Amino acid sequence: MEIAWCLVGLLQHISVPAGLIASANLHILHFRGQSGLRLVACRQTLRFKGAAYAARFWRSTRRLFWSYTCLQKNQMMPATESDHAAGRSATTAILDDPTRNKGTAFTEVERQKYGLEGLLPDEVEDIDRQVVRVLDHLKQKTSDIERYVYLIGLVDRNETLFYKVIMSDPARFIPILYDPTVAEACLKFGHIYRRPRGMYVSLRHKGHIAELLRNWPVSDVRFICVSTGGRILGLGDLGANGMGIPIGKLQLYTACAGVPPGCLLPVLLDTGTTNAALRADPLYLGLRREPPATDELDAFVEEFVQAVQKVFPGCCIHFEDWKGTDAIRLLARYTDRVLCYNDDIQGTAGIVLAGLTTAVEVLKQNLADQRILFFGAGSAAIGIANLIVSALVRNGLSKVQAASRIWMFDIKGLVESSRKDLSPSQAAFAAPHGASTDLVEAIKAQKTSILIGVSTKGGAFDQHVVEAMSQLNQRPVIFALSNPTEKAECTAEQAYTWSKGKALFAGGVQFPDVTVAGETFHPGQANNFYIFPALGLAVYATKAKRITDEVFIAAAQGSAVQVKQADRDKGMLFPSQRDILKTEIATAVNIAKFIFDHDLASVDRPADIAAWIQGLVYKPEYAVV
Repeated sequence: MEIAWCLVGLLQHISVPAGLIASANLHILHFRGQSGLRLVACRQTLRFKGAAYAARFWRSTRRLFWSYTCLQKNQMMPATESDHAAGRSATTAILDDPTRNKGTAFTEVERQKYGLEGLLPDEVEDIDRQVVRVLDHLKQKTSDIERYVYLIGLVDRNETLFYKVIMSDPARFIPILYDPTVAEACLKFGHIYRRPRGMYVSLRHKGHIAELLRNWPVSDVRFICVSTGGRILGLGDLGANGMGIPIGKLQLYTACAGVPPGCLLPVLLDTGTTNAALRADPLYLGLRREPPATDELDAFVEEFVQAVQKVFPGCCIHFEDWKGTDAIRLLARYTDRVLCYNDDIQGTAGIVLAGLTTAVEVLKQNLADQRILFFGAGSAAIGIANLIVSALVRNGLSKVQAASRIWMFDIKGLVESSRKDLSPSQAAFAAPHGASTDLVEAIKAQKTSILIGVSTKGGAFDQHVVEAMSQLNQRPVIFALSNPTEKAECTAEQAYTWSKGKALFAGGVQFPDVTVAGETFHPGQANNFYIFPALGLAVYATKAKRITDEVFIAAAQGSAVQVKQADRDKGMLFPSQRDILKTEIATAVNIAKFIFDHDLASVDRPADIAAWIQGLVYKPEYAVV
C-alpha cells in the first residue's frame, strides 16, 4: 500500500487560498524506527505568491510532519545519505530551540524518543544542578558586561534555565540584565551582537509592515516593546543599538512579574540615527541615515500601530526610549485609540508617585502640601508632573491648584511664564516668578520641599543645592533619577552627607548603603521595574482594553503600601528587591482590581483575583517533551 499525504488538506488546514499556490512538490523521507515506519523528515518545494502564507506553511509542517507515524513496516523506502542528514537535522532541532531545549536535563526516555542519545553527556541533571553550573560560570567573568553577554547567550540556548537563574536572585541579576549594565551593552550593541532577538522594522519596510510582522513565529503576541533608539537612558540617540532596551524590558516582565515569555516581542523601529559616530562605525547594524521629518515618522508609526492591531489583535504596545517630543506626541495620539502606554512617561511617573507617597507618609504630611521642583523639563518630568496632578485632583484639588504646586527648571533656567520657548506641556507648569538661571535661587523662591532630578546632568545637585534643601526642610526629599550612574544628579552618599543624614533619598540606579554619624541608610531605587512588569501581568490577566493614567496611580498605591516600617526606618522608599516577584504580583492584583472596577477588562471578574493571577504566573520549570 502506498503512503499518501494530502497536501491540499494541509494547505486548507492553514487557510491558504488555492489561488495563492504557484506550485508544490513534496518529497517524503523515511527510516525504520522501533515503532515502525516513521516519517522523520520531509522536503517541501513550494512557491507562494504571499510570503506570509509560506511562513505559516513552514510552521504548520514542522508541527504536523514530525508527529506523523506510519505503522506499515513493509513500506520501508531506501534511505540516501541526504535522507540521513535530514533525519539528523530533525533530531537535533530540539537542542537548537531555546524554548524546548533542556540540555543535560533531558531524561533517558526523552533522549531515546528524540534520538538524542550520544549527543549529550551521560549524566541526567535537574535544573537546580544546571543553575549551580551557570552561577559558577558567572563567577569566572570579570565584568558585568561579560556576564550580560553570557546571560544573553544562555537565553538563546535555554530559555527556561535562563529565567530559573534570573528569578532565583532578581536583586543580583537585574543590574546586569538591565540598568546600569544595559547602557554599556547598548553602546557596544553592534560589537557584542551574537544572534537576532525580536524584530527589526525599518523605513525600507514601509507599505508592508503587516506582512513583515507575520514572519514572527508566534501568533499570540500580547506585548510589544518598541523603540526607535532615539533616546536611550541618558545616552542620547543610539539608533539600532537601542534594541538592547526592548529586549531587556521584556525580560523583566518575566523575571520580575512572571509574564510568560512566549507572548513578548521586542521590536526596533529603525528610522536612522542622528549619531554620526554610529553611522560611521563599520559594525553598526542599523540604517545609516538621518531620521525622517516628523510627518514621515508619524506615518511610519501609524502603519506599524495599525499592523499590530491587524496581526496581533489585543496586543499592548509598550513605547520605550523615544525622543522626548516624539514620545509625548505619540502617546497623546494613541492612548485613547489602542492598548498602549509609554514607560518613560507613565511608568516613571508611577514609580516616582509611589516613592513620594511613601515619603510624605514618613513625614506624616500630605502630598497636597508639598512644593515640588523638577530639575529637567522633558518628557519624563512632564509625565511625572501630570500624574502627580491627577493624584492631587483625585484628592480634591482643582487642576490649576495641583499644577501650582509644581515648578520646573531646565537647561535655560526656571520654566516661568515670560519664556516664549515653552511647549504647551511645559507651559502648564510655568512658574509665576521672574527669570532665573540659578537652581539654588529657584529652590529658595519656591521653598521647595521635594526636588526631583530628571535632567541627565551628572552632579547638578551639588553641596549648595543639598544644603539649601536641608535649610528649608527638616527632612528634604531628594530624588536623583537620571541614569546611568554617571548621569545621576547626585549620589546617595552626597545626599546623605551634605544633608547630615536628613534627606529622604532615591536614585534612578541602586546606590550602596551609606553610613553617616554612625547611622546606616539604605537608599532606594526609583526604578520603573517596580511598575511596568506588574502592569504587564495585570494587563495580561485581564486583557485590558485601555491603560489610563489612573491605572498608574493604582500601580503606585499598590507598590507604596508594601514598604514595611522597618525598611522606612532605614530610609527606603520602595519595596525590597529581595522578593520582587511577590511584590510585583501584589501590585498587579491592585492594578487588576482597578481595571475590573472601571470596566476596562475583557474577561469576567474572578471571585479571588489574587489567586487567579497567581495561577497565571510563569514558572521556569521544564515541561515533559
